[in-house]
Amino acid sequence: MSKIIFCLILFTNNQLFSQANLPTSCDFSTSQLPLGWNEIGTTTYSSSGNTISALKFDNTNDKLTIQFSSSPGNLNYYLKGNSFSLGTFQVEESVNGSVWTMLHSFIDVPSDSYTLFTDSPNSNSRFIRFNYKNKVNGNIGLDDVQIDIAGPTPQQEINVQFQSQNLDSKQIISQNSPLLVTLPLKFDIQNLGTLSDLTISSIEVSGVNASDFSIQSTFSIIPSAQKSEFILNFTPSALGSRICKLSIFSNDYDEGVYEINIYGIGGDLATEPVSQPTNLLFSTIKSFRVSGSFTKSNDAEGYLILRKDKNDILEVPKDGVVYERGDRIGESQVVSSSEYTNFSPNYIEANSNYHFAIFAYNGYGLYRNYLTNSPLIGAVTTPITMMKPYYYTSILTESDNFSSELHNLISSHKSYAYSDYAQNMIAKFEMRDTVDNHRVLTCVYSGGNKIYSEPFDWNKTGFSREHSYCHNWMPSNPANNPERPEYEDYHHLFPTNQINANEVRSNYPLGKVIFSLSSYLDSKFGFNAKGELVFEPRDSHKGDAARAILYMAICYNGIEGNNWGLKKIISPTIQYGQDQEILKEWNFQDPPSNWEIARNDYIDSLQGNRNPFIDRPDFACFIDFNSMTYLKNGCSSSLNEVDTENVKVFPNPFNEEIIIELNDIENSEVQVLDLNSRLIFNTSFESEKFLKLNLANIQSGIYYLKVISQESIFIQKIVKK
Repeated sequence: MSKIIFCLILFTNNQLFSQANLPTSCDFSTSQLPLGWNEIGTTTYSSSGNTISALKFDNTNDKLTIQFSSSPGNLNYYLKGNSFSLGTFQVEESVNGSVWTMLHSFIDVPSDSYTLFTDSPNSNSRFIRFNYKNKVNGNIGLDDVQIDIAGPTPQQEINVQFQSQNLDSKQIISQNSPLLVTLPLKFDIQNLGTLSDLTISSIEVSGVNASDFSIQSTFSIIPSAQKSEFILNFTPSALGSRICKLSIFSNDYDEGVYEINIYGIGGDLATEPVSQPTNLLFSTIKSFRVSGSFTKSNDAEGYLILRKDKNDILEVPKDGVVYERGDRIGESQVVSSSEYTNFSPNYIEANSNYHFAIFAYNGYGLYRNYLTNSPLIGAVTTPITMMKPYYYTSILTESDNFSSELHNLISSHKSYAYSDYAQNMIAKFEMRDTVDNHRVLTCVYSGGNKIYSEPFDWNKTGFSREHSYCHNWMPSNPANNPERPEYEDYHHLFPTNQINANEVRSNYPLGKVIFSLSSYLDSKFGFNAKGELVFEPRDSHKGDAARAILYMAICYNGIEGNNWGLKKIISPTIQYGQDQEILKEWNFQDPPSNWEIARNDYIDSLQGNRNPFIDRPDFACFIDFNSMTYLKNGCSSSLNEVDTENVKVFPNPFNEEIIIELNDIENSEVQVLDLNSRLIFNTSFESEKFLKLNLANIQSGIYYLKVISQESIFIQKIVKK
């Protein structure tokens, strides 16, 4: 939801992790970070660095945060860009771990070698953060970070308060007053030292609108542990933004010049920008990720970026309202609201159309003013898939070696830690934005949503990483070694509600629940038609779960001599196995969605292998997943759930038209799908005996014809000449 933001907020000290004692340093030569150091989303350059190894920032919001217990001296670090361009990498500091200020911002990083940089943090800072704020292209290497300890503790120490709240140097405060009406802005200047006087040598006002501000009171000496009131009068001479900088010069040891940015408002709103940003470009267009950038306007302080799926954006923001990431304006959702000119929205699907509108704005909080006329607009359509066209060229369903050849194609891949699933999958693909700058994650089994604040935490959300192919089914028994490839393979791991879904499923097979013992939202647990206990996920995940299980069987079969075929007896307490016919049926009933296709592409970009049953659902027809042997006849009989006397298709192959003879089948739907189970054509009928389909517009090739009624499903391959 949108919300009104007051301009001054008091942040409490937020202890994120243990503190480091200064000086502190790290060369990233081991995976163990020093006390007080914490990373989110980073990986490692194991064979490069200023000294081997280096910390790798390769995605938006990758961070390294350092918390320390005393005043810092210089911050030294080495950076190297790897095809880095257009993005933003920031070094930030904070007093409390909640409010961050810029220490150094990089839009260009040397790529030839690791380069030393030195920054001087504020003495009050107790946090340093390296933040890949926005990735467009390339990665960043960070190495040999060191924070020195500050010099001697000063005997006098300045602190400035406004409305009883501490102000960091260079902080922005915003206040408004009617035209030509004077508003006194009252500050307290404190001497936090306990031994010496704080000497104020001068207080100056500068900036484009400095004439609207005047100093009412002056003083020069503040004794130790005392404070003095200082008044700055604001009299706006014009409506809109009236900006100045207040500089306080003193004998403070490390803050000799204390700067406060005053954002005055004449009237109720900041000055509206004159022009919108221009030149919207999409530098990354993948099935699972889109990144864009634009050229900033000359007079705007920030940009509100809206997104809408499928349709043009007609909504406009409302003046005086601050929108946060995830908020909604009508049917549009906020991607970001900031000064940055790069963006990368989350939760992107394959074969989808996304529209964007970008509005320039000025001002803070209640005074924000949007330029709503003629926003910068653009749209992008994601690819159907990122699969290389030749990926399955060598895989032939007519080959007697089909099963082994498919295994050989996908079995070699890179592994990512099971414990890193949240940062690799949830943060970078599966989460969605929602209101109040929160994120939401969906339990794949039940459809239940969990709203949370980043970073994601398994315990706080009550979620787990579910093994679709239960780890207790695995012949390699990796439970005592969760870093084995089969245990941490992302292709079959999904987020689920731990208590209500994951624990209920346990090690039971998936199946159709006829008599339910328990249910959670759209998932069920109970007896199937054979009287066996089974777990039934929601309809939209049945195909996904089936393909994940079938993937594991073919990917790991034969490794270390183990047979990964579906067991006929799961355990002494579960005296039956996973029915492969159920999985094959769900594989076609719930074909790969755009989300599942994008997920397959994304995991391929990590692991370097694909789930073939997402790319080619028909591949499942040619494998017996109990014996893991080749089935020459494919799905010609196993997927027909009605007698072929009730549905007949001719001619097959066909040129332009195909005729379906329907006997005793009413109120049904007819679908034509390609080999990737994408819908090509569909129609419905009530009680026709013969149904003629004109398929002249589809390309030559092999398709699936699907007749769906309330009682049954008929599936048959058809061939367009």
